[in-house]
Amino acid sequence: MDLLVVIPSAALDTVLDVAPLIGLVLFFQIVFLRRRPANLGRMVVGFVYVVIGLVLFLIGLEEALFPLGRTMAAQLTDAAFLDLAAGAAAHWLDYGWVYAFAAAIGFGTTIAEPSLMAVAHRADAASGGTIRPWGLRIAVAVGVAVGVGLGSVRIVTGVPLHYLIMAGYAIVIVQTVFSSRSIIPLAYDSGGVTTSIVTVPLVAALGLGLASNVPGRSPLIDGFGLIAFASVFPIIAVLGYAQLSSLLEAARKRRSSVKGD
Repeated sequence: MDLLVVIPSAALDTVLDVAPLIGLVLFFQIVFLRRRPANLGRMVVGFVYVVIGLVLFLIGLEEALFPLGRTMAAQLTDAAFLDLAAGAAAHWLDYGWVYAFAAAIGFGTTIAEPSLMAVAHRADAASGGTIRPWGLRIAVAVGVAVGVGLGSVRIVTGVPLHYLIMAGYAIVIVQTVFSSRSIIPLAYDSGGVTTSIVTVPLVAALGLGLASNVPGRSPLIDGFGLIAFASVFPIIAVLGYAQLSSLLEAARKRRSSVKGD
């Protein structure tokens, strides 16, 4: 990689992407608020940091995360790794390591997702400590792991995407009816924060790489859709986690009342 070429190009693209946001803020500040922005110097320095961070992140995506997802998908679907006889077609159960890797990638990237960390800490503060940050993060990560693993099975088997997504949201609707109102908004937001800067690049690259290497699959038709699974299944996981916690707490109170009697 020629950094002298890549860095200026990525920096220019990033400045052009961030410029409309800066222009929008300045427009409202000057036209409507009609006052000088507070801590203008710190804001300028902050925007410079944002641009530098985005440039490095975009370069990292192109040079590390995307190739990693494609390479792992190619290696895990290789006939030699699957130990297939010459000319033999693979069964969907032969791709077990693909599903395991997809689930592990979904779990690991979600745990490392900065947006989820921020939401978890805000939820902890807003709930007065009732919602534990690590409990929420693990529940969301498990949901993403299940979703990405199931999405990988869909790519290998060729099951139509809309059937599984509709089934997932049907489960969400049923869970919502029986869930506490205090957890529903957080659960729904949990499906959005997972599809952010760490999870999306690796999961998308994995899906495209998998569809490119499984016989009979199209990268355009089958390669996309893993992000949808990574969005709906965290909602199911968080609602399920809250419902399970409520059942365990009710059981504990019943045992305490029995012992008290």
